[in-house]
Amino acid sequence: MAAVTMKRVVSGMRPTGRLHLGHLVGALDNWVALQRDFDCYYFIADWHALTSHYAETAELVENAMDNVADWIGCGIDPERSTIFAQSLVPEHAELYLLLQMVTPIPWLERVPTYKEQTEQLADRDLSSIGFLGYPLLQTADVIIYDANIVPVGEDQVPHLELSREVVRRFNNFYGEVFVEPQSMLTPTPRLPGLDNRKMSKSYGNTIDLSDDAAAVVKKVRQMYTDPKRVRADIPGTVEGNPVFIYHDAFNTNTAEVDDLKARYRAGAVGDVEVKTKLAAAVNARLEPIRERRAAALARPGYLREVVMEGSKKARAQAIETMIRVREAVKLVY
Repeated sequence: MAAVTMKRVVSGMRPTGRLHLGHLVGALDNWVALQRDFDCYYFIADWHALTSHYAETAELVENAMDNVADWIGCGIDPERSTIFAQSLVPEHAELYLLLQMVTPIPWLERVPTYKEQTEQLADRDLSSIGFLGYPLLQTADVIIYDANIVPVGEDQVPHLELSREVVRRFNNFYGEVFVEPQSMLTPTPRLPGLDNRKMSKSYGNTIDLSDDAAAVVKKVRQMYTDPKRVRADIPGTVEGNPVFIYHDAFNTNTAEVDDLKARYRAGAVGDVEVKTKLAAAVNARLEPIRERRAAALARPGYLREVVMEGSKKARAQAIETMIRVREAVKLVY
């Protein structure tokens, strides 16, 4: 077993478009915090993107580099965390293939997100081996680095349990090759979209991390509020109101938020004031991200260098693992 002096975390993100506030509170804030105490490997999950976007690859690399700019903007430090591209480490695919040999198909078919996403993405043909094997590729992504910890939200717990089952089955055939990764349940606040539907790029209801201050103000002004409140003097509902969900997530002035909620319930404040203060809070949160992002983009070739160097480091680790795996499977010539 490879020696890991510091507990290792592995997590990835699919480069299917621009990142938004949901990614910030649902993953990136946690990624930044984890790099203080763990050896973190964060990867561009470009092969994973192909499982559902195989017909739309023209912007894949461009999206990946834009995402990395956002990661660095949010505080991911390439000097402390390994940032790499999944497809630049082909050993992931080799291990994925070997795991397929021992994984029963019903194990993959019972993963809850398989059926859910098949229904949610009914406009796409997802009857592919790649889509079915998505969580098995995730398993390879994690165990190839001897990851101890995988940060997951509750909806991803079944994926990690599958990974643990696959590791046990593989080890049963070939000896103690892999460690069983442990889940780290992380709070994943679910922000609604600006129109109170699920936040989605396809709905056009997001505030992107790369939006400038004027764009944020414009989007906040269009946010869904209490539809029953046709005048400012009518008492409004705070609970479940997207504007106040966002205030709770981004406005650090809790006294101001409490005051706005009290006056909103009493019909003593208009939407304009509530939204103006929300836009200011969101922009205050995004401004340092914009500055770090702009600084990274201003350095010619910097983002590519970060990804290539990180991929080189990740691949060196993956190669070590695959030497061990081939010896265990008796595929050494």
